[in-house]
Amino acid sequence: MANLRFHAVTTASKKKPIMVEEPKERPSDYFGKYVFTRAKMYRYLPNKVYEQMLDVMDNGAPFDRSIADAVARGMRQWAVENGVTHYTHWFQPLTEGTAEKHDSFVELDSNGGMIEEFEGKLLVQQEPDASSFPSGGIRATFEARGYSAWDPTSPVFIMDDTLCIPTIFISYTGEALDYKAPLLRALAAVGKSATEVCKIFYPDVKKVSANLGWEQEYFLVDEDLYAARPDLVMTGRTLMGHDSAKNQQMDDHYFGTIPERVAQFMKELQIKALELGIPCKTRHNEVAPNQFEIAPIFEEMNLAIDHNMLLMSIMKRIARKHGFRCLLHEKPFAGINGSGKHNNWSLTTDTGILLHAPGKTPMDNLRFTVFIVETLMGVYKHNGLLKASIMSASNSHRLGANEAPPAIVSSFLGRQLSELLGALEKSDSKDVFNLAGKKAVKLDIPVIPELLMDNTDRNRTSPFAFTGNRFEFRAVGSEANCASSMIVLNTAVAEALTDFRRRVDALVEAGEEKYEAVVKVLREDIVACKPIHFDGNGYSEEWRQEAERRGLDTENSCPVVFDRYLDDDSVRMFESMNVMRRCELEARNEVKWETYTKKIQIEARVLGDLSLNHIIPTATKYQSELVELVENMYKIFEADECKKLTHRNKEIIREIAERIERIEAGVTTLVDNRKVANRLSSAREKAVAYHDTVVPIMEEIRTEIDSLELLISDELWTLPKYREMLFIK
Repeated sequence: MANLRFHAVTTASKKKPIMVEEPKERPSDYFGKYVFTRAKMYRYLPNKVYEQMLDVMDNGAPFDRSIADAVARGMRQWAVENGVTHYTHWFQPLTEGTAEKHDSFVELDSNGGMIEEFEGKLLVQQEPDASSFPSGGIRATFEARGYSAWDPTSPVFIMDDTLCIPTIFISYTGEALDYKAPLLRALAAVGKSATEVCKIFYPDVKKVSANLGWEQEYFLVDEDLYAARPDLVMTGRTLMGHDSAKNQQMDDHYFGTIPERVAQFMKELQIKALELGIPCKTRHNEVAPNQFEIAPIFEEMNLAIDHNMLLMSIMKRIARKHGFRCLLHEKPFAGINGSGKHNNWSLTTDTGILLHAPGKTPMDNLRFTVFIVETLMGVYKHNGLLKASIMSASNSHRLGANEAPPAIVSSFLGRQLSELLGALEKSDSKDVFNLAGKKAVKLDIPVIPELLMDNTDRNRTSPFAFTGNRFEFRAVGSEANCASSMIVLNTAVAEALTDFRRRVDALVEAGEEKYEAVVKVLREDIVACKPIHFDGNGYSEEWRQEAERRGLDTENSCPVVFDRYLDDDSVRMFESMNVMRRCELEARNEVKWETYTKKIQIEARVLGDLSLNHIIPTATKYQSELVELVENMYKIFEADECKKLTHRNKEIIREIAERIERIEAGVTTLVDNRKVANRLSSAREKAVAYHDTVVPIMEEIRTEIDSLELLISDELWTLPKYREMLFIK
């Protein structure tokens, strides 16, 4: 194994960048090249069918199955002209990944020959095996039927030789088995409720949409080094490994010069993303060594989430072409920053951005304030549920560290907005809605133009921060499906807006003037949601204590946090907004608990295997070499002199023996605790047992192994170390 490790390190250090030739066209020329865009629909569909499709996509009109054949013919013609031979329904089951089954464009003709064909019925729906995907008990093994159904609002695209059709995935009995179906319902709910509130101010508003801009963080590791780390291969993270002497403490990697090999990877990734219609705009080094980020322009939320799921898939494929492995685990390396996926959420109407301030008139600013406060109301009422939406076995390693939002949901607003809400709480004057715009700041450097300073700072410790014209939900994990958190957020905001409109209407019907009614209800909500507003240091222990006093959810046990999905308030919200039923929530929680247990179970098994088959044999071998060295020294030197000369070696021999003993005992306890947990019938109780009795033992074993790494000869250590994996040459 030692030879394997040093071969991997040496090979990785000799990697040469694969030069990527950029397309000769401008990005605007090849953007969406492999997407069935509106322009391609106009070309390949009959005019009437094209107009009907626009009505479906833009206005939410019901899809008329009578046009399915015409749409399918147009899609197939375009696809075949691009070398496509197969098609697939591309959906997002509860595995955090995507799923696809490829079928070819062929059917038998009446003469025993074969023809290329793609009928509308194959476009509109198919039947994956619903019992083979996580269902939380909705589908038993013998109840296999489930359906995938085309989502016309997300464009069809081409990957290699396959036409990919974005779809929802539901059971035979109608329950959602994916993320997209409840997301579409949540988007419909927030769109409807936001439109109704907008009409209080501007009756001509016809539509409100939720937009999303995600920021995808990731690590790159040399493939040879990755292959020599069984823990990375099996779990996506290093289960052991001592800090490198130089990690991120110099802050020199952040926004630093991108290594040439990485730049070539990024170039190919961005070209492929643009061809698939993913509007990637930003790329840079992140804080931790070997950590990077890619981010797109804001898009309509459903499409943005599809694009993120697609991008994560092509990131992994392209990374391997360049001799890398792309790590999306939230915490692949201990001691340095993990990876998140900041979700920048906003609402827009057909006339402009709802969360933008200052507006042109006090009425614009009142509308802005209403949407800010009602968003805070949704976040406040369901802060524990929002935390549950981003919790996972992998993201729990990241949350709460001094690098990411704490495991307490709060919202940063900034000075100007905080002062506005404070003034509105105490004053009836309309003057409070005269908001200042950006301030110009002149520097004492003649060649530098004046800077326009935003009216709010940024708070990196806030999980849900207002950043100018959007809220940034920073706690989402890097490998997560954004839909999980966005389903909760949009539904919570929809509920708050619906309640706001109901109370305003009640006051108006009782004779209150409309403006007065709006301000009265707004003031009530400003007071009610005060506990969620926090502009200070979210990492401090003082904040945790303060959050508890405010009644915010401070639980940090991942399996217990999942309980929030089944709180009465949560079930009532999801059902009243027509997003999910109780049975669907119960099923999803079963999946969450089972997934948590299985991930920890795999990690525990891998750690036990590495401990017994890699670490202990290596430590014992080095210990034996030291024993032999000490014995030989006694043959050469006098006893008194030798005692002094061998003192340190004897200490190391003893320490190795003690640490091996503790590792062996820990592995035994690990196995015993897993056996006890596995006998529990409840998925929740089993997950809690793994969290409480297995995870702590894994940490204890890791501590011993990481200490041995510093004691044992570098030549003998079988696993690539952090200092070898974290610095791309």
